[in-house]
Amino acid sequence: MNRKQLLILLVLVVVVGAAGLVVYQRNQSSWQGGGREGDSRKLLGELPVNDVAAILIQRGTNQLDLVRIDNRWRVKQRDDYPANFSEISSFLLKAADLKAAQTEEIGPSQLGRYQLLPPGPETNTAVRVELRGQDGKPIKSLLLGKSHMRKAAGRASPMGEMEEDEGWPDGRYVMVGGQVKTVALVSDPLSNLEPKPEQWLNKDFFKVEKIRSIAVTYPAATNSWKASRETESASEWKLAEAKPAEQLDPAKTSGFAYALSSPSFNDVLPADTKPEQVGLNHPTTLTLETFDDFTYSLKIGQRTNDNLPVVLAVTAQIPKERTPGKEEKDEDKARLDKEFKEKQKKLEDKLTQEQGYGKRIYLVSSWTLDALLKERHQLLLEKKEEPAGEEKPAAPPTKQAEDLMEPAVEPK
Repeated sequence: MNRKQLLILLVLVVVVGAAGLVVYQRNQSSWQGGGREGDSRKLLGELPVNDVAAILIQRGTNQLDLVRIDNRWRVKQRDDYPANFSEISSFLLKAADLKAAQTEEIGPSQLGRYQLLPPGPETNTAVRVELRGQDGKPIKSLLLGKSHMRKAAGRASPMGEMEEDEGWPDGRYVMVGGQVKTVALVSDPLSNLEPKPEQWLNKDFFKVEKIRSIAVTYPAATNSWKASRETESASEWKLAEAKPAEQLDPAKTSGFAYALSSPSFNDVLPADTKPEQVGLNHPTTLTLETFDDFTYSLKIGQRTNDNLPVVLAVTAQIPKERTPGKEEKDEDKARLDKEFKEKQKKLEDKLTQEQGYGKRIYLVSSWTLDALLKERHQLLLEKKEEPAGEEKPAAPPTKQAEDLMEPAVEPK
């Protein structure tokens, strides 16, 4: 490396280092903004997490109530449907350890600037989070204001100028209780704290395993169909009562074996929803039978946006006793009996859990069921029409045909 190349390299190192310093200082200044540095004290003090029996979340005129009933969290706005315990416990632990990265002294006139006005129909209002005890009295409350945006490095525009990226939320301005004079900036955007009941539901759902047959019954019988396979490992599906010209398209049935192996739902409808309100008085019925002798019957109503209302019914024929093999040895009997009872218990627990989903109407995303909700003709292999070719020349007449031809008249 000559001296000129070394100088160029040193200049590049200085430029890159300076650019990195600018970015670092920008990020640091975006957190400071004239406020005081935070301390190690917890914003909510020593929060008694185990005493929290209700969480209220309010934004504008919308309110969400998460309540603990019989030691299980539920969503009040969804007729006490089970809530996502993992989300709730994660928030409570986070709230208990919430600390200020920065604090600022403000007056009442500045609350709108931080979106910390009391919840209501006006603009620039806060999200109010209130933790209550078993007696319904508040334990702690928190107002969540606007998000703090982390500034990203600039980028070159098509015109060669530097543009500022909007960045992404990396914190949030909060106010504890009625402390109007002090605003704290925490290093967590707390973006999931919204009064949206569907986001807090426990999304555990049924799971179909080892499918043996699939049947779809439409109000118009000509669209209905049933397909089955002989073994768990078989990839070929056969169409029931197939006409001579009907053949299933393997590309359209390739996912049948794993259909509804891990479905979910987006929301649940009110418990008093009437079938005719969502088209369930004239439903399409999807029936799946498994090699474990489970039968899943899904009644599907009218599509709304990207969701389908679904009512589930599950039955099963679980054997009570094991049939020993003809040549079964005594030393194998105890082991096989144990394995049978373990499998039987697992299937019984699965049946009990999945039958519990039959009490509500679920909104399931259409893409979850689209692969199965095909009309009969949509599953068939399309016949390709042969391209029209040139006409073939007529074959020369046989000797027998020549003898039958009239002899040609010779000119005189």
